[in-house]
Amino acid sequence: MNSTRWKKPSLDDPIQFIKGVGPKKALLLQKLQLKAIEDFLYFLPFRYEDRSQLKTISNLIPDEFATFIAEVLSSGTIYMGRRKRVFEVIFQDETGTTRAKFFRFNETRMMEKFETGEKFIIFGKPAVNKRSQLEIVHPDTERITGETTIPFEIGKIVPVYHTTEGLHQKSIRSILNNVLEKYLPLVEEVIPEDLLSRHKFLSRSEAFNQVHFPASEDYTAKDLAKFKTPAQKRLIFEELFLIQIGLAFKKKHAGEIQTGTAFKTRGDLIKRFIKLLPFQLTKAQKRVLADIMEDLEKEKPMNRLIQGDVGCGKTIVALITLFTGVDNEKQTALMVPTEILAEQHYLNIRPYCDALGIELALVTGTLKGKEREAVYQDIESGKTRITIGTHSLVQKEIKFKNLGLAVVDEQHRFGVLQREALGKKGNNPHLLIMTATPIPRSLALTIYGDMDVSFLDEFPPGRQLITTQVFYEKQQDKAYELMESQMKQGRQAFVVCPLIEESEVMDLKAAVTIFESIQERFPEL
Repeated sequence: MNSTRWKKPSLDDPIQFIKGVGPKKALLLQKLQLKAIEDFLYFLPFRYEDRSQLKTISNLIPDEFATFIAEVLSSGTIYMGRRKRVFEVIFQDETGTTRAKFFRFNETRMMEKFETGEKFIIFGKPAVNKRSQLEIVHPDTERITGETTIPFEIGKIVPVYHTTEGLHQKSIRSILNNVLEKYLPLVEEVIPEDLLSRHKFLSRSEAFNQVHFPASEDYTAKDLAKFKTPAQKRLIFEELFLIQIGLAFKKKHAGEIQTGTAFKTRGDLIKRFIKLLPFQLTKAQKRVLADIMEDLEKEKPMNRLIQGDVGCGKTIVALITLFTGVDNEKQTALMVPTEILAEQHYLNIRPYCDALGIELALVTGTLKGKEREAVYQDIESGKTRITIGTHSLVQKEIKFKNLGLAVVDEQHRFGVLQREALGKKGNNPHLLIMTATPIPRSLALTIYGDMDVSFLDEFPPGRQLITTQVFYEKQQDKAYELMESQMKQGRQAFVVCPLIEESEVMDLKAAVTIFESIQERFPEL
């Protein structure tokens, strides 16, 4: 008696057991993060090829992809020297002939496949060879075995997927076809029925089917490239819908279980600090600070994002927020993505802290030995009231006595775990996050649905607007002329490069090379 129990098919089933996969191919698929059936459903094409329009051989145009039907006139291996060999197939239709060449092949299989008289649907890009003849290198081909043959990937719009070495497009399409054939009936709906009806969305299973194998008679490749088909719109809506549901649950959960410390926000320290400022706060800064102070007065920990362009005054808003924490006998922290930025904030904030008698510390990876021990000890004892640092702040060695508020600058540069680790340094501290990344208001409210969002949309008086210009490589001289004009006015210029030194792997400009070329151009510097 066979003791093997039958297992009901599930979208969690390993991809290995799908027809056409097996252990070796499963390892290749894992490189693409494809392990279970559901992974494959969401492995969407990054583009589509239109193979639906049939041409004749006489109408083929060099360097333009085309699909045509032809039969094999002849085939065989051509030897080009001792080691190099090519398998050549000559196809013909009623209008003429053309050649197809294959450089990686099994001769026996190719001879069996391309027998004289066999009919094929062919897709590829013709090119003119040295003999002024049209030929196609490694075309996609499908044999036509009868009048009722339905082509699998030629003569229609075909999806193109990201792949990896050893895994071909045809293989991925074949596996996906087998996945959909067996598992599509198991796909459950996740959007409520009233929303489906209101927006006239396709079912989830039909959307998966159409996005992987679109019907060429209904939509063009251009429609698919612009994400205009019903299948794509439905899946886009589903993704945003589920994100919003998740964020709503997260926000509700955070509000239910967390209790922090309510701050008093009209203390003497803030008034003294504002008197030290050589300028007036903008209306936008006052509006955002009102949002922050309203949050801080609640026991529920603040979780607010500030979005504002460079130069709109986010740092002053952050500093007033930090001082509010200090005024409530709490330690505060400012985490920034780079040591340069940490040092810059430290130097800018220190004069105010000295004037107000507040202990300030800088924590970066360059702290060593006794100096590091002393800084860490002052933080742990509570002597340090404001700590500025990089991701070094989340190290286990750093212990706060009573961290009540944390500010994170350029939050996209930190992972969720790093932000959470900083939050765990205190008892549910208030959290303020800042970003200069330009995000449309509606998109910000969508992406950060679990956070409250404020916008700094006003520049301080006299502050010049930042101008962004794009120069292409052939306009390099123009860019350098602009730099030179600014430097002659006593200003500085920064040139940022993707690499320090030349790389054999990446074709990118290196700082060392650019530095040498700038020295040649501006020898007086």
